[in-house]
Amino acid sequence: MFASVIAGVDGSAESLAAAEWAAREAERRDRPLRLMHAWNWHPREVDGESANAVQRHLARRVLRRAEERVRRACPGMRPHDEQVEGPATAALLHAAEQADLLVLGSRGLSGFTGFLVGSVALGVVARATRPVVLVRAGEEAEDEHLPADDGSASTRTGYRDVVLGLDLGDLCDEVIEFGFEAARLRRARLRVVHAWQAPSPLSLGPGEVGMAGDSQRAQEWQGFLSAVLQLWRDKYPDVEVVESVSEGKASTTLIRAASGAGLLVVGHRLAERPVGPRTGPVTHAVIHHVGCPVAVVPHE
Repeated sequence: MFASVIAGVDGSAESLAAAEWAAREAERRDRPLRLMHAWNWHPREVDGESANAVQRHLARRVLRRAEERVRRACPGMRPHDEQVEGPATAALLHAAEQADLLVLGSRGLSGFTGFLVGSVALGVVARATRPVVLVRAGEEAEDEHLPADDGSASTRTGYRDVVLGLDLGDLCDEVIEFGFEAARLRRARLRVVHAWQAPSPLSLGPGEVGMAGDSQRAQEWQGFLSAVLQLWRDKYPDVEVVESVSEGKASTTLIRAASGAGLLVVGHRLAERPVGPRTGPVTHAVIHHVGCPVAVVPHE
């Protein structure tokens, strides 16, 4: 059985946009779509049973709305919907283990009916072992495509660029492959971006001398990036690749590069930290500030 694309839904505008984006992605990948709603179980007492019944009813309504949204956008799609008991982060992480991709709204409702609050989405991204895509409210099919000649929105034009952010000091095949595959599926151009910063006197190790100028450093990084990508260019000959290196903070560079893109792909190293799993500063920044969907690809 093929792995599925899963969309977590809670009835918010963000999660409905995520469900529609997930349906389009499932069609591109030729994968089944699962719509999932998580709710918290209450103890089996009279009040608990009543609360559980209410939550099941609300979950059915949320899933029905998401399914209607999906079928309007992708008439041929027949999603499978399911309710799961929370906590939401744990339920979504468990489901994602067997998924091709997990898609969530980047913000959500708080309170009784919603579960995709910021802490849940960030918790899933920090711990997921499969790729997670975060989608903002208002994301439409036309937003993935270039504007028509008259400047109007269209789904008949080619796809916008896929932007792949690479840290050349922490390379991972899974992240690169995800970016190339996303571009291939869309027949889109892939823009690969790396940001570097000149070493400061405090960051130089014993015996190291910061002699190279910025121009030389830029050329060295460009050569390294080209060498890394050559294998992938050979593997994906139909994908047009544009590569660039720039001096500056990685988060600022990626946020700027993602302007006008259809998808941003970044990596996330799975590492237990003293305070538990967390997203790194670059991932955290792009999740909060990039307008297009963001794919976070975990790696060891």
